[in-house]
Amino acid sequence: MTGPGRRSSTFTRLLRHGFTDPSAAERLLESAELSPVRNDPVLLEALGRTADPDLALHGLVRLLEAQPGATARRALLDTVTAAKPLRDRLLGVLGASAALADHLARHPKDWEALVTYEPRDLHPGVEEFERGLAAATDPVSLRVAYRRCLLAIAARDVCGTTDVAQAAAELADLATATLRAALGLACAAAPEDAALCRLAVIAMGKCGGHELNYVSDVDVIFVGEAAEGADEGKALRAATKLASHMMRICSESTVEGSIWPVDANLRPEGRNGPLVRTLSSHLAYYQRWAKTWEFQALLKARPVAGDLALGEQYVAAVEPLVWQAAERENFVADVQKMRRRVVENIPAAEVERELKLGPGGLRDVEFAVQLLQLVHGRADASLRSGTTLDALQALAAGGYVGRADAVQLDEAYRFLRFMEHRIQLYRLRRTHLVPEGEADQRRLGRSLGLRVDPVGELNREWKRHAAVVRRLHEKLFYRPLLDAVAQLPSGEARLSSEAARERMVALGYADPAAALRHLEALASGVTRKAAIQRTLLPVLLGWFADSADPDAGLLNFRKVSDALGKTPWYLRLLRDEGAAAENLARVLSAGRLAPDLLMRAPEAVALLGDGDGDGGGLVPRGRQQLEQEILATVGRAGNGQQAVTAARGVRRRELFRTAAADIVSSYGTETQPAEADQGALVDRVGSAVSDLTAATLAGTLRAVVRDGWGDTLPTRFAVIGMGRFGGHELGYGSDADVVFVHEPQDGVDEREAADAAGRVVSEMRRLLQIPSADPPLLIDADLRPEGKSGPLVRTLKSYEAYYRRWSLVWESQALLRAEPVAGDEELGRRFVELVDPLRYPAGGLGEDAVREIRRLKARMESERLPRGADPKLHTKLGPGGLSDVEWTVQLLQLRHGAEVPGLRTTRTRTALAAAREAGLLSEEDAATLDEAWVLATRVRNAVMLVRGRAGDTFPSDPREVAAVGRYLGYGPGHVGDMLDDYRRTARRARGVVEALFYGG
Repeated sequence: MTGPGRRSSTFTRLLRHGFTDPSAAERLLESAELSPVRNDPVLLEALGRTADPDLALHGLVRLLEAQPGATARRALLDTVTAAKPLRDRLLGVLGASAALADHLARHPKDWEALVTYEPRDLHPGVEEFERGLAAATDPVSLRVAYRRCLLAIAARDVCGTTDVAQAAAELADLATATLRAALGLACAAAPEDAALCRLAVIAMGKCGGHELNYVSDVDVIFVGEAAEGADEGKALRAATKLASHMMRICSESTVEGSIWPVDANLRPEGRNGPLVRTLSSHLAYYQRWAKTWEFQALLKARPVAGDLALGEQYVAAVEPLVWQAAERENFVADVQKMRRRVVENIPAAEVERELKLGPGGLRDVEFAVQLLQLVHGRADASLRSGTTLDALQALAAGGYVGRADAVQLDEAYRFLRFMEHRIQLYRLRRTHLVPEGEADQRRLGRSLGLRVDPVGELNREWKRHAAVVRRLHEKLFYRPLLDAVAQLPSGEARLSSEAARERMVALGYADPAAALRHLEALASGVTRKAAIQRTLLPVLLGWFADSADPDAGLLNFRKVSDALGKTPWYLRLLRDEGAAAENLARVLSAGRLAPDLLMRAPEAVALLGDGDGDGGGLVPRGRQQLEQEILATVGRAGNGQQAVTAARGVRRRELFRTAAADIVSSYGTETQPAEADQGALVDRVGSAVSDLTAATLAGTLRAVVRDGWGDTLPTRFAVIGMGRFGGHELGYGSDADVVFVHEPQDGVDEREAADAAGRVVSEMRRLLQIPSADPPLLIDADLRPEGKSGPLVRTLKSYEAYYRRWSLVWESQALLRAEPVAGDEELGRRFVELVDPLRYPAGGLGEDAVREIRRLKARMESERLPRGADPKLHTKLGPGGLSDVEWTVQLLQLRHGAEVPGLRTTRTRTALAAAREAGLLSEEDAATLDEAWVLATRVRNAVMLVRGRAGDTFPSDPREVAAVGRYLGYGPGHVGDMLDDYRRTARRARGVVEALFYGG
């Protein structure tokens, strides 16, 4: 077939095979050089499999044109059509590298190098490459021989015979052979210099790490010594001449171009230092002057040329210094700062295309791996590899990096290196920028095997892998545990039994023998769990010791680990997620409450992590969110008891969250100092516990009503918070002070309604106190009318009648804290409207009422203080304690609440601030009362956290009182200061109370 129809068919066929310029391709296929095979479908299929079929076809024609005669052309064509491995290698190179196509056009016999290695080992080593370079007698012939060897590496690479790591290793081996050949030429040109000295060439960077690029500077360091009997000064001058000559041979441009620059700027003092130093001079510099980055660079040091025995001596001498570098002051911070500086120096126009240095690039992987190596490699020799992927695999095997993270990082690194190789291979130019042109991106995508939508798929895959790298780099590179491990004294990163015992004593463990048993149970064996524990424990021991009871911290950690050790996420959380390990150490050694809550449901340890998931982290959850979860939990339960059990489980978890957040904020961590605003800490705990109690009551009410009446309770029902509950000031051990109010539904008999309301109250109280693993929630209704003698629940009309006829002044005072917390919102609002005139009386209080309140306060002080208690240290009833401050504020509310809107609040501190703003007390007096109230509340919270049970005064046990002091910010040995400060604060507050409350 001829004419337009045939051309149309050929045009379509060429498009289908990936040609972007079918007209030009058709002309080339019609050329004389390809006439013998122009109709061979095998050739067209092979061209279509290349990265750039147009480029491959053009390169093939040029190669055929360059052949010395018809016989040579026919031999090449026969080989291409008959030998599939050679065809794929040759066309693959021609379609991926214009630079190697140019080389083949200049040296048309070099295509035979693609056959050279086929019968032998597919992955040649240094010796094989040395044989390939052996005939080179000058820089030009060395360059040609180097390109010939490079051609074979590229062929195996583009055909997939080698993976990206193997190709990088082969490139490093070729660089090694080239350095040896260049040094040999330099020595041959100056034999008298060679006789004077011993010269070792140490590869650094990617060449040293066996992960070289196609085009890259080859970083080296030179070590020189005098030959036997030679003068050292003359020997060093001779070695410097040889090293300089070797560098010129590799770096200078010839008619064939240059090989690659040899960069010696990683040597001591950089370009300002001597090119060649003796071994002793190197060591003197590293021991006195070297910066952190220089030790990081030495991770990849490897002798490659010259006197290899001297090179091995150099590596053996500097290796101990490398693995001590992590102990330098600010080591981790210096490495992190250096990485940030690299990113900041990238031109803004290039940062998004920078494959090597940009965020999510190759350097992110390398820096993260090297930092982990330098920190953990001190104690674990298995991590001491100069090759990034080998080191990453060792880090994963040792438990320092999660296996899933290591797999993702490995895949991403390989993909990005693959891109880097293909980008450089095209022109054999040193670049790390992803090309912007569509044609370049299309060739790049196809070279990676992306054929459907090469450009779109390339960019999607690149961005996906870059995002993975950036995420894992942030996770690993800025892991707080790293800095803590780096700060451990030498030899303590992995503790022997004797070293552990000595460290236990030094850290203040009261029972080192028991502590050692815990360590043995946690860290012995060859399991992955034990490996990770061995990494964590040296640091955790120090964190436990930064508490009043390190023994309890270690024991609690063992209990949690025994419960969760087989759970895959637990140790991964402690190793990887932010400050989770330090948070756990603080929580487990701060007292009984938080560990007890955690032991009942160890999975709550997940809250100590970074909190990316819903409900994670240590930020207390709001009332609405809590109530939604509890009501949903109640709705899924089978009956009322199961529902309230589930609700109490949520309450336990949230109490742990609040307590843990309180401890961490009070103690501080190595990355986050203790919170300075003590009032904010108190308010946060009070609000969190009060919201949680309200949500639990709402869920319990829903469960009881559903169990007994479905959705048709015969009376409207509301729970009114009182006391510290109504004031959003509950502590960890507080009861829930409430009153209950109901109102019969339309048409319902009052007796029936009252009976239903009573049953609801009784069942709520019962279910919330059933013995279980969860802490009970005690409901205290003693602030109701008539106290314990009155009915538990009344109608709104009954409350109205009582308060109109019988209400006493103390009841008006108690109602200052009344706030609806659960049940019928409209009924709760009407209750508040009912009591507002009592608690904020128009015209204020009469003198008789004021005297009555003062009398009641004085009576309480004299009668309720426990026998034997030190009044000056009693946080509730003692002078300057909670009662003093609250009664003073409440008297101001009763007297002025009707005229000052800001006083109409259930919160003590808010009312105190409003009174100050209204001029009812001075700034100084308000600050004094606020400080005393906050301190007393913190002491009560601390006592509950430390002892696991409520208390209104400081503990008597020395360890417990020391733990309270640690929570309040007092270091070891300062318990006396804490007690003196409390007495002083309370005494000043009492003086204000005497003036404001008693009018003295």
